[in-house]
Amino acid sequence: MPPFRPAHSRGLPLLVRVQPLLAVAALSLFLAGCGKGGSAPGGAAPPPAQVGVVTVTQGDVGLVTELPGRLEASRVAQVRARAAGILHKRLFREGSDVKAGQPLFSIDAAPYAAAAASARAGQARAEANLAQATALAERYKPLVEANAISKQEYANAVAAQKQAQADVAVGKANVQTANINLGYAAVTAPISGRIGRALVTEGALVGQGEATPLAVIQQINPMYVNFTQSASEVMKLRAAMESGQFTRANGAEAASVRVVLEDGTEYPRTGRLLFSDLSVDATTGQITLRAEVPNPDGYLLPGLYVRVRLEQAQAVNAITLPQQAVTRTAQGDTVMVVDAEGKVTPRTVKIGSAKGAQWVVLEGLKTGEQVMVDGFQKLRGGAPVKPVPWQPIGAKPASEPAPAASAAASSAAK
Repeated sequence: MPPFRPAHSRGLPLLVRVQPLLAVAALSLFLAGCGKGGSAPGGAAPPPAQVGVVTVTQGDVGLVTELPGRLEASRVAQVRARAAGILHKRLFREGSDVKAGQPLFSIDAAPYAAAAASARAGQARAEANLAQATALAERYKPLVEANAISKQEYANAVAAQKQAQADVAVGKANVQTANINLGYAAVTAPISGRIGRALVTEGALVGQGEATPLAVIQQINPMYVNFTQSASEVMKLRAAMESGQFTRANGAEAASVRVVLEDGTEYPRTGRLLFSDLSVDATTGQITLRAEVPNPDGYLLPGLYVRVRLEQAQAVNAITLPQQAVTRTAQGDTVMVVDAEGKVTPRTVKIGSAKGAQWVVLEGLKTGEQVMVDGFQKLRGGAPVKPVPWQPIGAKPASEPAPAASAAASSAAK
C-alpha cells in the first residue's frame, strides 16, 4: 500500500512544499543574528537631559523694597489779599515760575496812600509840639535854679516835653502802619516756585473781612515723596543691621530712593530718605517715611502717585538667583543643586527679599555651586543630567544644533 499524503500536498512539487519552512527558518536566523550583533536603536540608553543652571557667586547685594507713595511739593504758599479793595491787575502768567518778592497783583491803593499821608502829617505835628515843649523846658531850667519860677511850672514843662516825645513815637508808628497797608496793595510772591491759576479776576473786591485767596505757589524742586512701610519690616531691618548681617546702603547715613512712575519707567534722578515717623499708625501698623527727590526740570508734579524703590541696607556675602529657580512652600524655600557628576539634589535655602526678578539668598549655598533654573520637567528619578548655562528669556536657548541632530539620525539609518 502506498504511503498516505495530505490532500493539499498531493501532486505539488517538493520545492513548493519546502518554501514556507525556509522562510520561517530565515526569519529565526535574522532575529538571532540581531540579538548577537547588538541592541536595536530603540533599546539604547538615552543621553543625559540638558538643564539650565547658574553658578553661585557671592557679593554685597542692595536690599530694595518697593512701596507706594505720593509726590508733594517741598514748599506750598497761598497768596492772599491782606488789603481790602478792588483788584486792578494780574501781573504774572499762570503756570509760570515766579521769584520771591515778584509782584503778582495790584489792588486799588488810593485809600491807603491817603491814610499814609495823614499819618505823616500827624507825625509832623507831633514833632513840632515836641520842639516847642523841649524849648520851654530848657528855658525854664535855669529859671527854676534861680528861683525865678516855681518848681511846679518847671515840672509841668518837663512833663509836656515827655508827652510830646510820646506823641512823636505814636506818629511814627502810625506812619509805619500806613506804609505797611499801602504795601499790601501790591501783592508779591512770598516764595519762589511755580504759580498756578489765578483764583480771582480783575475788578473783584478782595480782602473785605477776610484774606481772600488769590493764587497758590508750589516749590517743586526738590520734591517730597511720602510713603509708608510696615513697622515689622522696619524692626527686622534694624535687628539685621545691629547683628552685622546687613550694612547701610553705600555706607551713607540716608538711604537712596528711586521713583517709579505710573507707566513703569524709573525716574533717572536718585533721591534720599529724609526721615521716618516716630510713631506707628495704630490702625494700619505702618510707619510714614519721607524722601527728597531732585526735580530741576519740573517733570514730577505734586499729587502724582508713584512707586518708591527704597534701598535701606546691603546684604553682606549674599547670593542672587532667578526667582524661577526657587520653590517657595509653607515648609520652606528650596533649590535644586547639580553636582559635578550631574546628580540633582534639593537644598533648603533662606530667602531675604526680592531684587527685581531675582531673590536674594542669605543662607544655604556656597560659591561655585550650580543651581538648576529650568528643565525641571526633564528630571527622571535619579538619572544624571547635563548642566548648561541658563539663558534668560529672550536669549537664544542652549540646545543641540539641528544639523548635528540630522547627522546623527542619518548615521543611525545607515
